Amino acid sequence: MSPHLPEPQPLVALVDALKALPGVGVRTARRMAYHLLQHDPQAAQALSEALHQALTALLHCEQCNGFSETAVCVTCSNEQRDQSVLCVVETPADQNTIESTHNYRGLYYVLMGRVAPLEGLGAEQINLKRLVSRATSGQVEEVILATNFTAEGDTTAHYLGEILRQKGLKVTRIARGVPAGSEIEYVDAGTVAWALMERKAT
Repeated sequence: MSPHLPEPQPLVALVDALKALPGVGVRTARRMAYHLLQHDPQAAQALSEALHQALTALLHCEQCNGFSETAVCVTCSNEQRDQSVLCVVETPADQNTIESTHNYRGLYYVLMGRVAPLEGLGAEQINLKRLVSRATSGQVEEVILATNFTAEGDTTAHYLGEILRQKGLKVTRIARGVPAGSEIEYVDAGTVAWALMERKAT
């Protein structure tokens, strides 16, 4: 059996970068790299430019911590939103899924992570102080915890619930219409809408 040919370093670097994407292994990353370089260099260039633009142009909204082109995002600056309800999610993708139900008209706070003690991720990593400051700003009456129904999501919801209730806030969590072990980003909008309607106090 002949040994594998050594790959050029730029190609190795590209495969390694693609491999960092969720659900992408070495073979898939290599297939993507070869396709972009061999068959669609224009798409590769567009991808490079879009990534650069996103990294340099996007900010974290001062209020909800989600991605935004401005200091305060479009959702937070919308006076038609219900200022008394704050929905806490793990990721911007979870926020988009909830928004797609067209059933929620409150505001959001995006953790950009979750409490995971085994991974060394605690309150500091999810910037708990910023969330508490947002929730106790004077307008929020109810905080909906819409973390994923995973071990880490459950831990995060329990931890945040304890802190926020001590601040005198009503704390609810989306009902388990969302399947256990699933991530909100991949759940259909109808199921998420039902879970929001059936939320209960934690």
